[in-house]
Amino acid sequence: MKNEKLKIGVFDSGLGGLTVVKALTGVIQNADIFYVADTKNAPYGEKTPEQILQYSLDITQYFIETHQIDALIVACNTATSFAIKKLRALYPNLIIIGTEPGVKPALEKTKTGKIGVLATPATLQGEKYQTLVKQLSKGKNVVLYEQACPGLVEQIERGAIACDTTKTLLNTWLSPMKKNNVDTIVLGCTHYPLVASIIESIMDGDITLIETGSAIANRLLALSQNIGHQNEGDLSLFIHHTDTINKESIDSIIADYNFLKSMST
Repeated sequence: MKNEKLKIGVFDSGLGGLTVVKALTGVIQNADIFYVADTKNAPYGEKTPEQILQYSLDITQYFIETHQIDALIVACNTATSFAIKKLRALYPNLIIIGTEPGVKPALEKTKTGKIGVLATPATLQGEKYQTLVKQLSKGKNVVLYEQACPGLVEQIERGAIACDTTKTLLNTWLSPMKKNNVDTIVLGCTHYPLVASIIESIMDGDITLIETGSAIANRLLALSQNIGHQNEGDLSLFIHHTDTINKESIDSIIADYNFLKSMST
């Protein structure tokens, strides 16, 4: 690649993938990041596997044709579950990194052996997640408290993060985990780190939250260096969306993460 900028496509159903972009901006340099929030089809977690696969294929083709990307980040646990194998088969020369719930680091961090998993219904039901859990928890004395969170993505997309409805939903979902002394919670959707402070408050702060943005960023750095990427230089971020989006939420997230990048919506 010599000194050419690394071109990275990142997509999610909405704003959640910006938590992955945040991690990328802390590790990756000399790159253009093109982010697509597929708000037209959000939320993915309540769509069929066939629909999710098609959305993923369409966005990937857009990235390739329009931006000639070198790397694709599927910044959505649900899309990873249903599309990653097909994407890798179709584009063997493209760096492709998916997102999956951080069960492995949760198993390493837990002291009580009691782990909570917050995710979309589709992620929890997906074959990839089920296989991951069986492989990693085999022979270990652990109990997983899995909780689907329907409606939480929509609340976050609307910017209703700190409202009473969101807090009530999280209180309801987290109550059994708190009662059973869960000490580690996997945030199994890239949107969920945006409500991390509320989760910590409900759990009285005595909790380890697991998200996977840093692992994705470090994996991309390693793979990009394999193709000759020089990790020194400017970084730019371009945000696109397929339908209306809460721009106040974008501004809030970007301000919170101190993004000093170019933005196009």
